Amino acid sequence: MSIHDWPAAERPREKLLTRGADALSDAELLAIFLRVGIVGYSAVDLARLLLNHFGSLNGVFSAPRAAFSQIAGMGDAKYAQLQAVLEMARRALHEDISHSNALTSPQTVRDYLALLLRNRRVECFVALLLDAGHRVLACVELSQGSLNQTQVYPQEVASQALQHHACAIIVAHNHPSGRVQPSAADINLTQTLRDALQLIDVRLLDHFIIAGSQSYSFAEHKHL
Repeated sequence: MSIHDWPAAERPREKLLTRGADALSDAELLAIFLRVGIVGYSAVDLARLLLNHFGSLNGVFSAPRAAFSQIAGMGDAKYAQLQAVLEMARRALHEDISHSNALTSPQTVRDYLALLLRNRRVECFVALLLDAGHRVLACVELSQGSLNQTQVYPQEVASQALQHHACAIIVAHNHPSGRVQPSAADINLTQTLRDALQLIDVRLLDHFIIAGSQSYSFAEHKHL
């Protein structure tokens, strides 16, 4: 049955307009993005196929171009549209954190870092450089490592802080393994960064680990 034959209140687009986007399932949201299905599959059926194939909505967004394009009805055009949606979301969140106090908008910061890092296939380390009002001056990627580790030099973090005249910093890195808990090396690095930044009167506000849909805050767990 085509979506056009569904009751109006159950069609994804109409449902979103009347009840809001948060009322829709992952498949329904993805169906709105897809717009149309293929022979034998409605847009919702196709969305469910994608979710089952890649395991989750995050899996769809992080799918390699070649793997995504192999799915019936997909291709380079849909892949480009999907990446554009992700990048627009990142930029919108960056605008939010650039005009608000990072300490009073912790969820926005967490959401931004998750969008930035959770789909990376190697471990990456980034720093949000903040002014005296805790507004974001810049987001700098400081390191990319192997699948399991990255190398971060405290002097490089301090150099970026001085270069941008930052008063505070939030750092983050991802765990491609999917395990969100910090390692002993993560804890040691956090303490080393905190101590190095204190020497130049810059405060390390938090260190986030991003692992898929999960995140870990060092500040919340009293590691700072």
